[in-house]
Amino acid sequence: MITLSGQVSIPDDELTITAIRAQGAGGQHVNKTSTAIHLRFDIRASSLPEYYKERLLAASHHLISADGVIIIKAQEYRSQEMNREAAIARLVSVIQMLTTEQKSRRPTRPTRASKERRLNTKAQKSSVKSMRGKVRY
Repeated sequence: MITLSGQVSIPDDELTITAIRAQGAGGQHVNKTSTAIHLRFDIRASSLPEYYKERLLAASHHLISADGVIIIKAQEYRSQEMNREAAIARLVSVIQMLTTEQKSRRPTRPTRASKERRLNTKAQKSSVKSMRGKVRY
């Protein structure tokens, strides 16, 4: 059971975890053992609340396929257990990142001092540029 928040959790049977051979250099050990983890999580078939499903399916994230499946490949560590934990942690962080409400922006106005600074620099640049003209006698 993976807990996302106080009320929301994902049962273990909704995750499809398979062990595969890791890519890259590593010698004889990497050629013999399947230490990398391939985690698949189907959003539509999950027991997540509808709000979570809508937010996840609407998001455009590189880990979410067009079918609504989150696919994570973890191969950072040399042990299968550590890669499994890393994949689950990444799944939890992706779901939490995509389902949190973004704080709405409150429009602000420039202060009087910032307006005066802007106008002073404009006047200074204008006077510098006006001095660059041809000299007339």
